[in-house]
Amino acid sequence: MTLTELDVGPWTARTVTFVFGALWGSFINVVIYRVPRDLSVVFPGSHCPACGAPIRPWDNVPIVSWCVLRGRARCCGARISPRYVLVESLAGLIAVACCDVVLGSLAPDTPAVRAVAIFLADFGMAMALIAAAFIDAEHMILPDGITLGGTIFGLATPSLRGVGWTDGLLGASVGFLGVWLPFIVLYRRIRGRDGMGLGDAKLLMMAGAWYGWEGAAFALFVGAIQATVAAVILFAVHGKLEEPETVRHEREELELAAQAGDMEARHALLNDPLGAAPSEGLMGARLPFGPFLCLAMLEWMLAGEWIRTHFILVF
Repeated sequence: MTLTELDVGPWTARTVTFVFGALWGSFINVVIYRVPRDLSVVFPGSHCPACGAPIRPWDNVPIVSWCVLRGRARCCGARISPRYVLVESLAGLIAVACCDVVLGSLAPDTPAVRAVAIFLADFGMAMALIAAAFIDAEHMILPDGITLGGTIFGLATPSLRGVGWTDGLLGASVGFLGVWLPFIVLYRRIRGRDGMGLGDAKLLMMAGAWYGWEGAAFALFVGAIQATVAAVILFAVHGKLEEPETVRHEREELELAAQAGDMEARHALLNDPLGAAPSEGLMGARLPFGPFLCLAMLEWMLAGEWIRTHFILVF
């Protein structure tokens, strides 16, 4: 069966994919909350983080339940973060965007199975990026399960994106080395600590595995530009850039442990880029870079062909 024979109207496809995306967005919320805390994303089932009561199915409908409950848990009245409805809505919208890109870029005689495979691969990549972005924004870490797992999956499915396996391997190498060599190896020799986290290098390796060296280069440079613009705006509005509260609390716990004689805590404070408190001023501010890399990767995934066409002199 081809796309033409499938004969699904565009708005039907968009509606179905939005619902599909929102449902997966609900699961991504579980990943965002549990993975940094080393909790299983499968067991136990959904429960209130405030009182531990199980969440009933009708209170767990993506987007709708949060709006009906007005951002409060039915069981105990605890506040439910707006992040939940934001992630679910974002996942639904990105699912629609992926659907439009697939339907708009493939020939009508493309087998429906291949079209679905391409959509699912792109959508899976997008969900991984959403999870990585929100986790890094709160904890300033990028889980290996996302970055390394995404790299392996990207190298295993190059035909779904029209790139060769060698292109993906070269892209993964360029992406990793583009951060690891200057910002970790050389920076450590000059300043005595890493300039960026290894997770950023792994995330760019994932970008290269999926989209070749062009995608990795785009993610690094455009991500850096977007991060710089965001930092300047936030500094202008608030007069300072504060690191995530979770990161600050974790460092304070490490400092207490180090003072008590914990050698692992001392080693972490000395070698981890987050081990020292950020210095004053814009240049000394600490802003998670992962969300901006993820945003740039999404931009390349959804508009890579347009970017190549209009910026051919660069790429």
